[in-house]
Amino acid sequence: MSAYKDKKVITIGIVSELTGLSERKIRYYEERGLIFPDRSKRGTRKYSFYDVEQLLKIADKREEGVQTNEIKQELLNEQTKKDIRDRMIRGQLNAHFKLPK
Repeated sequence: MSAYKDKKVITIGIVSELTGLSERKIRYYEERGLIFPDRSKRGTRKYSFYDVEQLLKIADKREEGVQTNEIKQELLNEQTKKDIRDRMIRGQLNAHFKLPK
């Protein structure tokens, strides 16, 4: 079961209210590959609480003058580090408990 922060249930209008960002700006960040909402059957964008937190971080960085391509690179680096850390932990657990790989 995924955490509540990961469930994509919030509409763009609510995200706009929570973040203070315009819907246009949120869509722009999606176009730039900084945020990845799900789509409902009717095409409505759905965001998670995690997405809201990411948008707030992105907005802060933009206010500091960081370009979107730099933010995207930072996000990719963070994800790569997380993936490596997760693989290392899995490897340690597998070795400790002698689980198949």
